Amino acid sequence: MTTPSHRLSARPLAIYPAAMLLVFFLIPFGIMVVVSFFHRVEGAFFEPAFEFANYARFLSPFFGKILATSIGLSAAAAVIGVVVAFPFTYFLTTMPRRQQTVILVFLLSVLSLSEVIIGFAWSTLLSRTAGVSNLLVWIGILDGPQAYTPSLTALLLGLCYLGFPYAVLVIYPALSRLDPELPEAARMSGASPVAAFFNVIIPVMRNTIVGTLILVFVFTLGAYLLPQVLGRPQHWTLSVHITDQAIFQSNLPFSAAMAVFLLLVSLALVGITMLLSQPKGQRS
Repeated sequence: MTTPSHRLSARPLAIYPAAMLLVFFLIPFGIMVVVSFFHRVEGAFFEPAFEFANYARFLSPFFGKILATSIGLSAAAAVIGVVVAFPFTYFLTTMPRRQQTVILVFLLSVLSLSEVIIGFAWSTLLSRTAGVSNLLVWIGILDGPQAYTPSLTALLLGLCYLGFPYAVLVIYPALSRLDPELPEAARMSGASPVAAFFNVIIPVMRNTIVGTLILVFVFTLGAYLLPQVLGRPQHWTLSVHITDQAIFQSNLPFSAAMAVFLLLVSLALVGITMLLSQPKGQRS
């Protein structure tokens, strides 16, 4: 039983994270919501008001195209990343513990790379002068070097590379706790390793897979530099257009409205992920 003295001593510890949440999230978010209702004045930036014109632009073809591009790119990157990461993580859990540690440390080191480094590294790798096409020319597959960036394929590769380590690190704990007798029982029943993988392991890990898809989707949805470095203007995501509207178009109210929309979508998806991660008996 928790004594009154313990409850009193725990209160200061609870105040600190609550204060950090208030200062670094709730107050900035509140300011952003207020600005999203302001009125834009041509040549004067904006003025205080309370109008829904900025949110009404969500129904315009301009915003619809941006939203479709952002959702399509993030969804494709999430699906490709998880499809590659799941079997990779499964075979990782079958390795000796020392090898698992080495690979996990390598993945953690990849996470330390900023989006700037990743973007320009892929831009160089897919360039005409110093890219992978020069190796293909040397092998004899191509007649001459080619540039593969900027393009939609290059952008998808960059987003998949960005989300792949996160997918592995989310899937790894669940797969490492998987009962090894399940695939063994499937194989003893006559199922091949491939059939056991698709008919036993994947159904058992369904919630983890869905949660990983959502988390990678949310993470890549906020990509800002990769669409500019690896893609073309028609591939720019919502995050890029938020900055463009705020800085270059001097339309801070509309950019604030788009930022509120992006944040609410991300919070909703994270909430769905947390709900899926709970045991069935604890879901309300």
